[in-house]
Amino acid sequence: MRALLFAANWKMHIGPQEARTYLSTFLGQYSERPDRQVWFFPPAVSLEAVATIVAKRPDLLAGAQDIYWEPKGAYTGAISGPLAAQAGARATLIGHSERRHVFGETYEQTGKKLAAAVRAGLHPVLCVGETLAQRDAGETLTVVTRQLEAAFGARVEVQATVAYEPVWAIGTGRNATPQDAALVHQAIRGWLNDRQAGETRILYGGSVNVKNASQLLAERELDGVLVGGASLDPKIWAELVRTAAT
Repeated sequence: MRALLFAANWKMHIGPQEARTYLSTFLGQYSERPDRQVWFFPPAVSLEAVATIVAKRPDLLAGAQDIYWEPKGAYTGAISGPLAAQAGARATLIGHSERRHVFGETYEQTGKKLAAAVRAGLHPVLCVGETLAQRDAGETLTVVTRQLEAAFGARVEVQATVAYEPVWAIGTGRNATPQDAALVHQAIRGWLNDRQAGETRILYGGSVNVKNASQLLAERELDGVLVGGASLDPKIWAELVRTAAT
């Protein structure tokens, strides 16, 4: 059975009390299914609240949106892998496009964060993807490969998930076609296989919604989706997870 992963990135939305209300609604509308998992990446202040609630369901998981690579220290505003794990996180996003392009995260820093996630016992979800200028210049695979190399190194020795999120399609209403996404996913899978990676799920992220999720997931190269805006409403998110690729 093909196990799909639906990952909700709440970004800077939904505080602790809102998260409890959200999950009460979501759990009332979505029952566990053997062919899919749902992961939530709330803001740090809501992580413990989410983790406590989803711990009751084996198909659900809470993760951090970002971690710092040092385990502890004088880093005001940062959250380490061990602290995220203590709050209930079992996974973390690494190298999300907003961390790269808004906050200036470098390839080297992304690599440090991935290693730190593994040390903390967190499952890393590495985000890769190109800007519109890079896409128009025909550099998509070059950019994605460079991001993979910077994070994993010459040999992939960790269990991870990869999320392909073309930057030009995030929050813009634009989207890669399922065929375009499948070609990039195929290239990523080939890169991972060449470096003896274990079985790795590859997600697609970029303006995914209820209307296009099933079409995207009809492509067998896509193992799931990483969703922002469409995951902020519990009823819409439950519908998307429940009905996509049925």
